[in-house]
Amino acid sequence: MSATDDLPVVRTLAELTDLVEGSEGLYVRWSRGPAIDLPDVSSMDDLTGVRMPGLSANPLGLEPWWEDRPVRLWVARRLHDYAHLPHEKGPGVRPWVLTGKEAARGPDNEPLVTDVRPKCWIDDQVIEEAQEEVARQEHPWGPLRRSGR
Repeated sequence: MSATDDLPVVRTLAELTDLVEGSEGLYVRWSRGPAIDLPDVSSMDDLTGVRMPGLSANPLGLEPWWEDRPVRLWVARRLHDYAHLPHEKGPGVRPWVLTGKEAARGPDNEPLVTDVRPKCWIDDQVIEEAQEEVARQEHPWGPLRRSGR
């Protein structure tokens, strides 16, 4: 796929869950999109300003320790943890799914991905569904960025 914004859009949490179940090596990235990111496949450490060798992304693939828990909840958790980024990073920042090669790790131990191939955008409705899924849990958790730090 090209580095354009002309990507398919995943519109439900069920659709994204199906994609995760049927694929390996998927990541979610919160940014202004492939058209902005792919000309220079690098990220910047917000704290130090150091350029990093790859796009900062979060894996969507299931970890063995998740065992037989629902894939839908796993995907919801992966989205919920970073749902604060559009508000923090500014207008136009939204989640999209990609595949690629993990080249290194960033300062928060996040994968830095190269050889990026965009797969799809994630609609805002999916984020809302993810947050609702998390809220339904017996002991819901807050986003990764917590106030009071």
